[in-house]
Amino acid sequence: MSVAPAVPKPLDGSVRFFSVAYLPTYAGALFVLLLLWAGAPGADFAPRRAWRTATGVSAGQAVWIALGATLVALVFQPFQLAVMRLLEGGWPDALGAGLCRRLQRRRKARLAARAEQAGLPRDPSPELVQRAGAAAARLRSRYPLPDHLLRPTALGNVLAALRDTAGRDHGWDAAVAWPRLYPVLGDRSRAVVDDCRDSLDGAARLCVTGAVTALVSAGLLLSSGWWLLLALVPAAVAVLAYHGAVQAALGYGDAVRAAIDLHRFDLLEALHLPLPDSLEEERTLAQQLCRHWRQGVPPPSRYEHPPDPPPDPRS
Repeated sequence: MSVAPAVPKPLDGSVRFFSVAYLPTYAGALFVLLLLWAGAPGADFAPRRAWRTATGVSAGQAVWIALGATLVALVFQPFQLAVMRLLEGGWPDALGAGLCRRLQRRRKARLAARAEQAGLPRDPSPELVQRAGAAAARLRSRYPLPDHLLRPTALGNVLAALRDTAGRDHGWDAAVAWPRLYPVLGDRSRAVVDDCRDSLDGAARLCVTGAVTALVSAGLLLSSGWWLLLALVPAAVAVLAYHGAVQAALGYGDAVRAAIDLHRFDLLEALHLPLPDSLEEERTLAQQLCRHWRQGVPPPSRYEHPPDPPPDPRS
């Protein structure tokens, strides 16, 4: 799973489609179209020409432009998972994934050193203790604990930390438990999770769209002199969107962890399994369920069904 723990969300409404898929696509297409209207590719590049052409666009032409952007957004909507895998660092070592992973390991080590309480004085001040605690919290939310789970990118490591830590204290493997827990979430919890997920998907799509637009713009402006610098505009948008995706992933991780903490027993009730009486019992049951979902081992054999409702005295 690319954004695990996550349920790949369908096209569940016009608002999500508009913000996640359509707006980035339309913005990128409009930027490229303005370059073409200004005379790209070629040395006779004149932004004023683009403005004159844009102001002269008829209503019918505007509708065709909007329909074209909608069609492109629809075609590429199923590739959202591939977009997330790309931003997580799902590319081979030959393209630099190994080097990026080593850089991420060094950053993790530096952050771990700041969080290490043993490095504080014997009688540390409250400020030093608070600083070390903040570094430890940052370490837990941004990096998975085992080094073999490290990803080449910051976004990949935030999501890897989510997969590694969500539900772990209670014995749950979020990567296999979350797709089964998500349908039993309450409306308020699901709304929070969905909102955070939409923010993450929207920022990721904007990042990739900005990068593609920058490459296309650079190709169109190669022979236009200093106007080539216009390609830095979508490139800057891509960089900002990537940092926004990292922040959105942190918020998404908090939402998923909270949802697991609050609704994990709802999953057991939906599976008609007895609720545990202690943390140890829960860990044993959760680990058995996760092994069943992940490896196909036999599931728990004891079920607990709700009692039949009392008969209606009026009947």
